[in-house]
Amino acid sequence: MAARAISRSQSAVIARANDWSNWVEVAVQFSGFPTNTNTKDIWNVFKNEGDILTIELFDDYNEETNGTVSLALKLQARKRDFMSPSLVDPRKKYPEVMILAAESLDFGFMHEPTTMMGMFRTTSSLSSPVTLRLDLLHREIVVGFDVTFTNPRMTTKVGSGPSQNQEEYTRIENYTIVMPLAQAAIVHQVNLGSKSALLFSLETPPNFYRKVNESITHTEATFWSRRHALFRQTDITFNPLKLRAVPLALKKTKPTIDIGRWTTYHFLFDMAKINRGLYNTVCSALRDFNIEILPISGFRLTTNRDLAVWEYIDQPLRRGKAKNRTALDDLMAEDIAPLSFPVRYQLEVCISQGMLNEHNLTKEFVDKLISLDAAKAQDLLEYVANRKQRVYNPIEIFDIKTIKGSASRLKIPHYCTYVRSATVTPSTIYFSTPTIETSNRVIRQYSEHADRFLRVRFTDEKFQGKLNATEGESMNEIYTRVKRALNNGITIGERHFEYLASGNSQFREHGAYFFCPLAHLGVADIRRWMGDFQDIKVIARHAARLGQCFSTTRAINGSKVDIVEIPDIVKGKYNFTDGVGKISKFLAQVAASEVSVKMPSGEPPSVFQFRLGGAKGVLAISPDARSREIHLRSSQYKFHAIHSGLEIIRWSQFSAAHLNRQLILVLSALGVPDRVFADKLKNQLSNLAQAMVDEKIALKLLQKEIDPNQMTLTLAGMILDGFQKVQEPFILSLLHLWRAWSIKYLKEKAKIVIHEGAVLLGCVDETQTLRGHYENLQHLRTHSAEEERIKSLPEVFVQLSKGNNDKPQIMLGPMILARNPSLHPGDIRVVNGVDQPKLHHLRDVVVLPQTGDRDVAHMCSGGDLDGDDYLICWDRDLLPEEWNYEPMVYTPEEQPKRVNGNVTTDDITTFFVNYMKNDLLPRIAHAHLATADYLPKGVKEEKCIKLASHHSCAVDYPKTGVPAKVPQSLRPKMWPHFMEKRHKPKDQIYVSKKVLGQLYDLVERVDFIPELEAPFDVRILRAYTLDPQTLCEAAEIKGVYDAAMHRIMAQHEIRTEHEIWSTFVLQHANQSKDFKFHEEMGAISASLKDRFRAACYEKAGGTEFAKIGPFVAAMYRVTSDELIRALDECRQARNIGGKEVKVKPRLATKMPLMSFPWLFSGILGKIANGEPRAGQGTIDDFALNTSGQSKKPGAKRKSEELTLNGEGDTLRTTEGLVHRGELLRLFVDADQPHESASGPISEVAASSSASDYCHDKVGEAEYPSKDNMRIPKVESLALKSTPQLEKADDTTERHKDFVGDDEGIKEIRPWSVGVDSLALRTLIDFDVDDKVDKELDLAPQVQSNSVGNTKSKFIGSLLDFEFGNDCKDFESKRLSAIPDSQNLLQAPTIDLLSLEDRFDQPAARPHYAPTLGSNTPIESSLVKRHSNQEALALTGESEWAQLEDLITKHDCDISDSRVLVMDGDGTNLPDVSYRPYDASSLEVMDGGDLVRALKNEGMVEEEVVLNLDDDPSLLERLALLNEE
Repeated sequence: MAARAISRSQSAVIARANDWSNWVEVAVQFSGFPTNTNTKDIWNVFKNEGDILTIELFDDYNEETNGTVSLALKLQARKRDFMSPSLVDPRKKYPEVMILAAESLDFGFMHEPTTMMGMFRTTSSLSSPVTLRLDLLHREIVVGFDVTFTNPRMTTKVGSGPSQNQEEYTRIENYTIVMPLAQAAIVHQVNLGSKSALLFSLETPPNFYRKVNESITHTEATFWSRRHALFRQTDITFNPLKLRAVPLALKKTKPTIDIGRWTTYHFLFDMAKINRGLYNTVCSALRDFNIEILPISGFRLTTNRDLAVWEYIDQPLRRGKAKNRTALDDLMAEDIAPLSFPVRYQLEVCISQGMLNEHNLTKEFVDKLISLDAAKAQDLLEYVANRKQRVYNPIEIFDIKTIKGSASRLKIPHYCTYVRSATVTPSTIYFSTPTIETSNRVIRQYSEHADRFLRVRFTDEKFQGKLNATEGESMNEIYTRVKRALNNGITIGERHFEYLASGNSQFREHGAYFFCPLAHLGVADIRRWMGDFQDIKVIARHAARLGQCFSTTRAINGSKVDIVEIPDIVKGKYNFTDGVGKISKFLAQVAASEVSVKMPSGEPPSVFQFRLGGAKGVLAISPDARSREIHLRSSQYKFHAIHSGLEIIRWSQFSAAHLNRQLILVLSALGVPDRVFADKLKNQLSNLAQAMVDEKIALKLLQKEIDPNQMTLTLAGMILDGFQKVQEPFILSLLHLWRAWSIKYLKEKAKIVIHEGAVLLGCVDETQTLRGHYENLQHLRTHSAEEERIKSLPEVFVQLSKGNNDKPQIMLGPMILARNPSLHPGDIRVVNGVDQPKLHHLRDVVVLPQTGDRDVAHMCSGGDLDGDDYLICWDRDLLPEEWNYEPMVYTPEEQPKRVNGNVTTDDITTFFVNYMKNDLLPRIAHAHLATADYLPKGVKEEKCIKLASHHSCAVDYPKTGVPAKVPQSLRPKMWPHFMEKRHKPKDQIYVSKKVLGQLYDLVERVDFIPELEAPFDVRILRAYTLDPQTLCEAAEIKGVYDAAMHRIMAQHEIRTEHEIWSTFVLQHANQSKDFKFHEEMGAISASLKDRFRAACYEKAGGTEFAKIGPFVAAMYRVTSDELIRALDECRQARNIGGKEVKVKPRLATKMPLMSFPWLFSGILGKIANGEPRAGQGTIDDFALNTSGQSKKPGAKRKSEELTLNGEGDTLRTTEGLVHRGELLRLFVDADQPHESASGPISEVAASSSASDYCHDKVGEAEYPSKDNMRIPKVESLALKSTPQLEKADDTTERHKDFVGDDEGIKEIRPWSVGVDSLALRTLIDFDVDDKVDKELDLAPQVQSNSVGNTKSKFIGSLLDFEFGNDCKDFESKRLSAIPDSQNLLQAPTIDLLSLEDRFDQPAARPHYAPTLGSNTPIESSLVKRHSNQEALALTGESEWAQLEDLITKHDCDISDSRVLVMDGDGTNLPDVSYRPYDASSLEVMDGGDLVRALKNEGMVEEEVVLNLDDDPSLLERLALLNEE
């Protein structure tokens, strides 16, 4: 065993000729220790020789030790001179460490600009001095001090000595503050004569540590550091154990030092007792290291504390029997008028963010706030929070007359919600102003209680970002605080929020949702609604399934879905269809319409990532899925859940491919030359520079390098409109931002664009035509001719919607396939792109084979098909020499542990904390990157292979609960310069000469400065003569928009509006990884734009160009005028002291916002060019309908743009119908489907689905044979006459297996004479009570010649009626099959005329217009009710004439409706040529054609109505087919 110890000595121990005793640090290497030696043994030997900084043990396999040993000692050469050069003048050097002893240290805050309110003071003594240590090596200030704690309950009477027991309550703790130099930008110096003070006032708290005995901090680990004895602190209080049962709140109860709120530190130095020269050197070094030291005049330190605002807004605790409180005191106590929760919350936002201080808020302030209207008070506080400036005299905010951006509360998009959020740090809580975000299933369900949800994230201090995993116990107090919040909740005013659950991506970022319970609704009730999770015994997986309900989704309302259960394709231990199912084209069109997505091809997206009850994954369009079918596999089904409709997360679309550092390392190891990467990087830098001045190059790049949010296409559209040519300031700013953003990631991530590639969602080849990966062909992968090698490759199908000629293009030939992250050399696969006609319906996806020995997805970094993105690249330059290195076997290091009983909330919250503590994923990724660069074989090195395996384990940790464990031997000791490990010692940094080091050195960062001086586009400014009212209205909405934009900027700490508008964010609050944050910002930006577009459309009076055009021009004019005025102010100067000084500095952060009119970039383009740009419409021109319908302004509604009412959601499964709100159970025969990672394999025959229907043309002699038709389960028969009923009864008796049971006909009903065979979506029977029976006169009317009576018949509707709970006259209910024909004749009919008044009731919600019998009067209420509906079905010419008259009379609009006109015998059809509507919205057909037409349109699914008069044998023939 060998060891190395680094010691820092305070004084010389042994003098030697080389004078090493004067070194600041000494590194000593020993060998010959026994093999069982640990770090504590080494520490015990050398603890008296100086301060031991680190101890590291490593194996020496050449020695064996028994009994007494001899140690070999080697003094390592000095690696540095312990001096740090000045950043200003490198010739000037400072000692690495300088220590000043202070007389005292005060903790507090700035009460006024020059007054500090001291809250706690500690003084120096000989045994415990207050020290300020400047450490230039680590670029930090380290403060040491002691705190003496005395039991606050122990009191001493006057004249008496201390209590005998007082000593046992007294203790002294040693604390350390670590303050990075970058955190202390300004230090104020106070001259007090013989004394001097340094005043550090920080915006955010530094790290506090408590020093413990070093001897107890050693573990079995082979590395120990002195910092292991420094334990992070969250509270400094007498008894921290009491806090464990207390909820978290911004207000802390009697802290000794409130380390989160008291962030001003006053160091007092006695200049007579310290080294004045050292003091001046410290001040000089601070200046040279970019810290300003400024004098402060009139400074005052006061210890007279003002009462905090909590005294005026919190109800006092009632303690009637307390020692110092009487019942009379309780009776006389003044009740405090409570603030409404929105106002109280926003007040705590201002306090937590430092805009207001609780000790500045007086009772007068609180009284004024309470006297305001709640909305006005909230607006006022939002304004203060958004302004981001400290207010020392809060009473002044009431003098603000108008608040831009807060006067109007606009509607938000239907898919969004306001979310309140909190960030819990080790020392405090930060609340954020409510922001608009895309909702999730849970918040939609409880939307009336949306303000009771709180999104919480646990982070390190604000200056540091994410909490990183740690070893040992030094961070235990932080994890205890997290656990305390999860167990005890968070209190805001009168509301107490409890832990609910965490979304899956939220969990990885250490976030969770909390909920404030009601008397009738608690967190347990919400979890029960979310699903049945009792069978999931693995805690991590249980938590992940809960989180599935919190995925950010768009609900597809009203879609009636038929679920077909199909088996997974499994071979051995590999699942080739893990996470992928099928969806019909019709449902895909519905989903695309709901989310307002329009693909270049005009077709719906090929693949959707979705949620449906407890199912997840992706759905790919397939011809196997017909009408309203969704085919699900057991690998997609995770738990039983309440059905709440189909939900869409995202969809397939083209996104530009990029390399990154990991991919480059792997490709380099596989034989791609370094020059290939360098050439591509240089070419990209050159193109970016030219794009700033050449619009053709800019256009080409923007259309190729498409980002995930598709914003580059929006910029391309703006260039096509000529805005770059005229140097419009906003587009110029966006282009420069895009360049800076691209260069930033080139520098930091080596994010090199691949023009011949794409990032696409993956799905499986359902046709089984693509060749898969076969092991017996892998011998051809390296040494054979290319043609032979290609034959060994697995095949993929990739078809882009827009290829080089803006037409669909199929990519052919060898290409690389990968997914991020790729660390193992086998993670990048070479595949062969082929053309497969059976797959031509799939675009902008990569289709992977289901044949072969192992699924290709799993070979790509252990991927699957439940929503993974795949990089596909057909650039021959990037094709490696070595094809398909042996793939890694992704197996867990150990199996997940299962609990014996039910998983509890305590189990989940404990796992949450353990995950935070043990999540080593970032550390492993960095170790792999550094090791691969340092070692000669790169990613093929054995160390890198092991790190890749650990990385895979760490990726799966949130689902398995098994943490990755990385031995010390795999941790790098040297770091390449491109990783920018600035906190590491210089002797551990080397300049990399490998490919990543070369690429890093080729890139210079570019600053982004918005273009403000360029003039606005005169083409728009001169387009209209605008009236003052329009300008005023535009300015009013701009004020609201600007405030919303500032709110997002403040919440995420983003510097400019351009970054939010474009989603090209350069810097943010480190709340999530950059790629994930880019996606999140896309949703945030989109909801902001949707919200304000809707407001503008409303103010303009419509979406027509004639109305919105002038209003958009007014938006542009208002923005231009504001910026011109601001620039004029910046140009003004005053003569002060003989110098010209600008009145107002021109800072981009202080200038008016300019993105407002660009909500309508397409409209601006039309105005600028005088007419619409053909074929270049952009998605941001779409009108927003907050009720849930999305369509383009002025465009007629097409049949595929079907948005269904949410009240009609049903699912048909193998178990029957499941309505919204009912528990959805799938794969009930499977063995615990949700317990395995991919679900068990359930062999379910597709032909057994209840959604397989007859597709024949009713009334004709030819019917599908059993060979080409799937046997239908006919749910209902609608019969025209008595003979048919008798025939049906006879058939029922002879074929009981087909009809009369649960698997056959569930209803046989009379059908009215005069109405030909119809296909209905649902046949509705009404269970009518006696009262309604009397009111509606429900006598049966089925006589064969009762044409006159049929006019009063209500038979059903083209799409069904559904009545609300308030209309209890009847309810939808199926009848059981009744074999008695006489009873069938008693089936009720309903008089339509008696129901006319009911249709106008709010409770009655018919989805579509009813089918009306011949000569039935059509009342105006019905026409009004069904205006703009999907379809009207009429049975005769007289009804058409009536409808036409009513349309004319009431000026109804049916231009967006598809009117179906039919007649019983196909005669007397009205001539439509003279109709006043667009003929394209009108279809005329007879009854025989109607079934086929409705089937083709996907409007008929559940029943087929059969006309037995045309073919009496039809029923029996169907029965025989079913039996066969």
